[in-house]
Amino acid sequence: MAEAPFGLLAELTHRCPLQCGYCSNPLELVRRDAELDTAEWCSVFDQAHALGVLQFHLSGGEPLARRDLPELVSHASGLGAYLNLVTSGLGLTAARLDDLRRRGVDHVQLSVQDADPGNADLIAGVKAFDHKLVAARLIREAGLPLTVNVVLHRMNLDHVGGIIALAERMGADRLELANTQYYGWALRNRAALLPTKEQLRQADLVVAQARARSRMEIVYVIADYHEAHPKPCMYGWGARQLTVAPNGDVLPCPAATVIEHLGIENVRDRPLAEIWYESSAFNAFRGFDWMREPCRSCVRKEIDFGGCRCQAFQLTGDAANTDPVCSLSPERAKVDLVLDTETGPAPLAVRKVAR
Repeated sequence: MAEAPFGLLAELTHRCPLQCGYCSNPLELVRRDAELDTAEWCSVFDQAHALGVLQFHLSGGEPLARRDLPELVSHASGLGAYLNLVTSGLGLTAARLDDLRRRGVDHVQLSVQDADPGNADLIAGVKAFDHKLVAARLIREAGLPLTVNVVLHRMNLDHVGGIIALAERMGADRLELANTQYYGWALRNRAALLPTKEQLRQADLVVAQARARSRMEIVYVIADYHEAHPKPCMYGWGARQLTVAPNGDVLPCPAATVIEHLGIENVRDRPLAEIWYESSAFNAFRGFDWMREPCRSCVRKEIDFGGCRCQAFQLTGDAANTDPVCSLSPERAKVDLVLDTETGPAPLAVRKVAR
């Protein structure tokens, strides 16, 4: 029997003012008229709380695009959950932030695309950089803890030192530097986003030096295509967290929709607790019994859990295969081929906007 989940990622909407080419949301975004309504989201929060969830991460898209966000925050806070708002900062005003803080938001994560204003706006697809500076100032003035989130890729990795300095100027308590994970729009744009090995080597040095001196907590998520072993995805499938998509689909991880025939269920059709404990989607890759060789007998299986199931599916066509990022995978050559052929100049497709 699985343990109760610790966190809920509530993707309130796919609507977003940004058009980032690294977005991991699906290519087919959920439309506004298919989103869970206020009462349905409140029911999701009630069910998650009863299930044992302690942290609610309100995300998207852009959660500020939901007119009922204040009501959702009030309801979730009333359950005693820790509330984290994940935002682009666009549309955030002092009055809106003060209202959300009073209603129970505990922490804010602010996305940043680069330290260079022009390149940041290019990556975001809109003029957003100045708005983010204002948003960071408002968050600090409101007395809320601030995490700055930055997705790293070929277009900004050379600026990681400047990005760290920018986060410090913003007053961030925590900086998350996450190399791009190739799902959704990011997979479509992989040829434009994949960094070179030399870029990563230089960035690793800069991050290590910053960690030694900075007061900020700096989290660094590796670019696992270049690594010998995959990252421990989600600390194991269906182990600690669950995601509810804007339309109510309940996912073991945010990218799980890429796995065909997984049997994803919807909270409109079945209670959240039953989906967590009993659904085929959540039980598909729990534990170790599903593993094939070389994972089954590998000493690292309790460290990296066989790697990413979504990545295994996208690169090999079978989610039960060893993540081909692993040097022990019989299909590692597929990753090496990508690295050999997709680290040159390439156009960046602009993410669609949900309506």
